Amino acid sequence: MSWKVDVDAGTCIGSGMCAGTMPDAFRLDGEVAEPVQREMAPDEELLDVADSCPALAITVVDESGTEVGPRP
Repeated sequence: MSWKVDVDAGTCIGSGMCAGTMPDAFRLDGEVAEPVQREMAPDEELLDVADSCPALAITVVDESGTEVGPRP
């Protein structure tokens, strides 16, 4: 099982919170963040980082395409 991670470049404000908190999962590419890999193993910390993104630019979906986490 894996999750697909996406950062909406049009929404991302480049705060770097995700890359600073989980550098193995996110990196800054210029002024926006991007996932290091598009598919990642399920991880609660990944959901915490997505929920703490100030722009809510990070989306995590499961294999069925359903968004994962407390945020709808």
